[in-house]
Amino acid sequence: MKKNNFFNTGLFLKGMAMGAANVIPGVSGGTIALITGIYERLINAIKSFDLEALKLFFQFKWKELSRHIDLTFLLPVITGLVVAILSLAKLFEYLFAHYPEYIWAYFFGLVLASIYFVGKTVDKWYSVTYFTFLAGTLLAVSLTVLHPAGENDHPLYLFFNGVIAIISMILPGLSGSFVLILLGNYQLVAIDAINNFDLKIIIPFALGAAIGLVAFSHFLSWLFKRYKNETIALLTGFILGSLSILWPWKTPVFLTHNGQVVEKHGRKLVSYYEMYMPQNIDSQFFMVIFFIVLGIISIVWIEKTSLQNQ
Repeated sequence: MKKNNFFNTGLFLKGMAMGAANVIPGVSGGTIALITGIYERLINAIKSFDLEALKLFFQFKWKELSRHIDLTFLLPVITGLVVAILSLAKLFEYLFAHYPEYIWAYFFGLVLASIYFVGKTVDKWYSVTYFTFLAGTLLAVSLTVLHPAGENDHPLYLFFNGVIAIISMILPGLSGSFVLILLGNYQLVAIDAINNFDLKIIIPFALGAAIGLVAFSHFLSWLFKRYKNETIALLTGFILGSLSILWPWKTPVFLTHNGQVVEKHGRKLVSYYEMYMPQNIDSQFFMVIFFIVLGIISIVWIEKTSLQNQ
């Protein structure tokens, strides 16, 4: 029987999984939300931050506001997400510095297996769902092979950056920071503006992100209600396309600014990766395969646990 506790531990753990995914460059928390079956509810909860929520807030109707924004769902998910980001950032930084192939391999296996589990939630596969699946795959792959644009601090472009970055954070298979690098403004927005508290940069970007989050959540909610199979097929394609980012055997090409490699918290920022096939079948090769299999097993376990908690 489903528990009605105000703080749901299962949702907290799913939030932690989303937070852990967001720590990994090129991995989207939206992918984990979709895998664990909370994606549509998450979109609807975000959509509920509207004029009605604002009205209830100023009328001090806390119970009605809580129900309206689905607080019993959002609170444990967001708490888990924040806890994971704060607690796992240093761990993943160490692992990426010393064992990058194994971390990429684990998430490659995890995302690879998730394609099946997400795709099987499509009730009916037919010509349109196959087309949207292919379109999502091609779009995600095309983003991974693009080289970064030049930096641009025009307010309208910053507003556009905010909209696109937040949309990519919501969509499974896409990374907000990775897309911001492609748009050419990662250094400007995520490092310079924040460190210098430059409101001329932060305000238009944040405004675009806020409007993009609410508007796109409404659009996604509408899609799920009217074209659920086609939408899930499209998102499954996004996940498949993101596998190219997670390929374990690759060489990083670092982000540069004025001829210097960009660093954040002492870590060089990656612009894109050059993929390659392993030349030697050695112990490291088999370890990579082991972690791919471990990722697949993990997603199977997450799927079974999610079904048991429904």
